[in-house]
Amino acid sequence: MTATTLRPISPGAEALLGKPITCLDHGYVELIDYMGTDRDIALAARTTTGSEDKKGEAEDRNLIRYLVRMRHSTPVEMVRARFRMQMPIMVARQLIRHRMSSTNEYSLRYSEPIDAFYIPAVADVAAQSVSNRQGRGEQLPVEQAEKVRALMSAHDDAAMVLYRTLADDLGVAREVARCVLPVNLYTRWTWTCDLHNLMHLLGLRLDLHAQLEIRVFAQALADIVSAWVPVAYEAFVDYRQEARTLLRLELVAVSLMLKGLTLEAACQRVGLVGRELAEFTAKVEHILAAGQVVP
Repeated sequence: MTATTLRPISPGAEALLGKPITCLDHGYVELIDYMGTDRDIALAARTTTGSEDKKGEAEDRNLIRYLVRMRHSTPVEMVRARFRMQMPIMVARQLIRHRMSSTNEYSLRYSEPIDAFYIPAVADVAAQSVSNRQGRGEQLPVEQAEKVRALMSAHDDAAMVLYRTLADDLGVAREVARCVLPVNLYTRWTWTCDLHNLMHLLGLRLDLHAQLEIRVFAQALADIVSAWVPVAYEAFVDYRQEARTLLRLELVAVSLMLKGLTLEAACQRVGLVGRELAEFTAKVEHILAAGQVVP
């Protein structure tokens, strides 16, 4: 059946509706509804001047890029998307920290657990980082990684057996029996977010400092956003994801470098040391790398 609608349509979003994007071993992100397009962001911004319908696509693009660049968030908040997701509980708890969204999660009080657990791929089993207390370090040897995967799988199986024993054999309430289930158990939810806060989430969760697993889901969300609102997403990439903010001391260091000082000398002059020095060095490397791809 062919449906008709009077609401604004995004061809890119329409092509993705109801098509889950696979994430990790048993997870997915699926766009199930959206409200608004690039055009609606521009129209919302022009409400203040009463010129909503008097501009074309080129003017819309310039305005949207201005809004994102200057962090004028209200018009960007006017468009929203709704997703269905399945992800490990440990990943879901990171996503839920972005509070400007609406979530309704699969309940283990009402329902049986989803019989799926996340087991990292061999390449993703790594040692604890020696420089970052919340991150991965060196990849473990393949044989050791396979052993880790086998131990995790056995633990998951045992946890599910214990759950079944508590719930089925001993008659324990599901809300109590679920206490024995690990955080790599998959959960499912419906999640709604406006575009401004969605781009804020992507800015944090696509970063290489974010945990690998949440980056996988963030990339799936980014792929959907880029198809849904391509102009706004392009602006997000240009002004946030691939942009770098220089702090006051970093600006002074850049000024000294333009006058002929080396990076090391400039940083020593302004007092950039430790983590601040490492962060500034990474920014300089990013800038130099960006210069190599300019046509």
